[in-house]
Amino acid sequence: MNAELKDVKKVIPITPVPAEPETKLVSLYAAQEKIYPRSVKGVFTNWRWIMVWVTQIVFYGLPWVEWGQRQAVLFDLGVRRFYIFGLVLYPQDFIYLTGLLIISALSLFLFTAVAGRLWCGYACPQTVYTEIFLWVEKLVEGDRSARMRRDDGDMTAGKLGRKTLKHVLWVLIGLWTGFTFVGYFTPMQLMLTELSNLSFGPWETFWVLFYGFATYGNAGFMREQVCKHMCPYARFQSAMFDKDTLIVTYDAERGEPRGARSKKADPTKLNLGACVDCTLCVQVCPTGIDIRNGLQYECIGCGACADVCDTVMDKVGYPRGLVKYSTENAMLNKWTQKQTLRHVLRPRILIYTCILLVIILAIVVSLLNRTAFKVDVVRDRGVMARVVDAGKTENVYRLQVMNASEVAQRYRFSVEGLPGLLLTSDDTLSVPATEARTLPVRVQLPFQGATPGSHEIHFKIESLDTPGVLLEKSTFIVPE
Repeated sequence: MNAELKDVKKVIPITPVPAEPETKLVSLYAAQEKIYPRSVKGVFTNWRWIMVWVTQIVFYGLPWVEWGQRQAVLFDLGVRRFYIFGLVLYPQDFIYLTGLLIISALSLFLFTAVAGRLWCGYACPQTVYTEIFLWVEKLVEGDRSARMRRDDGDMTAGKLGRKTLKHVLWVLIGLWTGFTFVGYFTPMQLMLTELSNLSFGPWETFWVLFYGFATYGNAGFMREQVCKHMCPYARFQSAMFDKDTLIVTYDAERGEPRGARSKKADPTKLNLGACVDCTLCVQVCPTGIDIRNGLQYECIGCGACADVCDTVMDKVGYPRGLVKYSTENAMLNKWTQKQTLRHVLRPRILIYTCILLVIILAIVVSLLNRTAFKVDVVRDRGVMARVVDAGKTENVYRLQVMNASEVAQRYRFSVEGLPGLLLTSDDTLSVPATEARTLPVRVQLPFQGATPGSHEIHFKIESLDTPGVLLEKSTFIVPE
C-alpha cells in the first residue's frame, strides 16, 4: 500500500506568476507648443499694418473728437441718448441698431464669400492687438530666434528684466484700451477728471479692468487659441466658402515634390518642384499651420505665408506665386488672374451686394427724412370722458414730446378727425434741446357731434423752428 502511494506521489512544478505590466498614462491631448511668429515684410503685411493703424486711430481717437459742446461719439446709457456726430438717437430708434447689425452680418457674408477670412486676417481686434503685442515683444526681447533661445535658457537678471518690461507695456496698453472703451459710454473729459482724482465709479472701474485684462490675456497669451478654439467664425466659415472663393493657396502641382537644393541647381534634374522646403511659411504663420497641407480652418487668411514665400522665390530666382490668393477652380483649371477675378464676381456675390446696398440706402433715406422730434399721445385714463359746459363732450390727453435735436424747439398742436373737434388748452409747447416734456391737453366735441362710442382722431404736431410735421393717432370717447 505504501509502495503504491509512493508511486502515485509526484512533484508538481510551480508555475511563476507573471509580473503585472507597468501602468502607462496616455494623454488624449497633444501638448500645446508656443508659437513664435517670424517677422515678415511684403504686400499683405503692409496692408495688415495699414489696417492696424486705421482701426486704432479710429478707436482711440473718436472719444476725443468734439462736436459742438459735446463728445462726437457718446453712448450715454444714463440718460438713454446716443450721440453720433450730429445725430442723436434714443431707445425708440432701436430699428437703426437692428439695421446696423444686419449690414454687419451681410458684409461679413459678402467679404467671406469673396476672399475668405479677410476680417480675421486684417481687421479683427484679436488680430490687430496680437500684432501690436507681438511688435512690443519683438522690440523688448528681440526677433524670433532670440526669443526662443531666451525662453529655453535659465532665468537671468537680463531675462527677468526684459520679461517684466514687456508685461508692463502690455498691461499699460490693455488698461488704456479699457479706458478708451469706457470713454464711449462715459464722457472722456469726465473720465480724465475721475482718473486724476482716482474717483472712478464701480462700474467704470470694473469695465476698465475687465476690458484691459481681456486685451492683455487674449493678445498676450491666448493669441491663436482664440482664433482656433474660441471664435465661432472659424467653425462656420466653411459654409460661406465655395470653389470660387479667394483663399491663401499653395500650388502643389508646381511646388511638389519639395526639397532643399542649392541656388544654382536645376530642380528639373533633381526631380524637385519649386518649394525648397525652407518651412518659413510655417514660421511666419500666426496660428502655426502649414499652408502646404491645404486649406485648414485655423488659417485666418492674413497672407503672411504668401509674403515670405515670394521673398524666398526672389532669392532662388523662381517666379512668385507659389503661395498666393487664388480659388479652387482657378488652381484646377489654371486660370489667369483676370479669369479668376471674373469668376469671383458670381451671382451669389452680386445678390449679396445688391441686398446690402438696398439696406444701406433704406437706412440713409430713413435718417435723412427722420423728424427731429417724437410725440406719444396717451389718453388720460384718470379722467373719464365727460360732458362739460354747453353740452360739449371732453376728453383729456397727455402729449409726450421728445426733442431729438440739439437746439430748443417750439411746437404747435391741433386736432382733426371729427366735425367741430377743438383743442381748448394751450396749443404750443417749448422743449429744450435733447429733452422731453409732457403737455396735458383737453379736446372738446360739440353736442351730438358724433354717435356714442370710440372714434379715431389725429393730433397734428408741427415744429415752428425746423421743418417737420407729425400725425399721431388716438381715440375720442363719446359717452352714451
